[in-house]
Amino acid sequence: MRYALYFTPDPASLFGELAASWIGRDAQSGKPVLHPDLDGLGASELASITGPARRYGFHATLKAPFRLAEGVREADLVAALEDFASQTVAFDIPSLVVGQLDGFIALVPGEAAPQLNAFANSVVEAFEPLRAELSEREIERRNPDSLSSAQLRHLMRWGYPYVFDQFRFHMTLTTRLPDPDIARVEKAARTHFAPALAGPVAVRALSLFVEPEPGAPFTIHSRAPLALDQHRKTA
Repeated sequence: MRYALYFTPDPASLFGELAASWIGRDAQSGKPVLHPDLDGLGASELASITGPARRYGFHATLKAPFRLAEGVREADLVAALEDFASQTVAFDIPSLVVGQLDGFIALVPGEAAPQLNAFANSVVEAFEPLRAELSEREIERRNPDSLSSAQLRHLMRWGYPYVFDQFRFHMTLTTRLPDPDIARVEKAARTHFAPALAGPVAVRALSLFVEPEPGAPFTIHSRAPLALDQHRKTA
């Protein structure tokens, strides 16, 4: 069994509903969701380019999937999650936009987001004592020969190459696409997500996902609400 700590929108929010329909699965319930027919992107094609995203559930990785360290129970992880969330103030991502990362379409910050990066860094560090060391097979799965020296150091120290200075917040929407398809799919994604991305995106909870067995779909185990900003609350 593996766990992961992700940012996800509230499944009941407009953003959450649009995301579930795009990838074809609600990670809260685990149930499939019908893909829409979009201008220039039909439901069947959308289903074919969202397969991996569908298994992992719509998310942004903060603490990549990990096994629990020896002697650590799921209850310990949940308690750590609740404690961390209670001490971490909710905030907004100034903007998210549809962008491209190495041929993948994803939602990415539209401008610098230092508070978001600091949040991601704190999640990586806070839950590290609960993570089991990577096995040789898990290391090889990351294709270490293709990583930069910094990414390899992060992999061996933190269990994931893309943390801290290598972190790039993104919410994956597709598999890697052929160049001729990118602009068309980007346009469809912008139209689909536009109602939810018209303003700042709220980060109000930290989501714990679980993979019950290798290859199984990840589902939301629990969502821990972040602390209220007292200045905002009384303003």
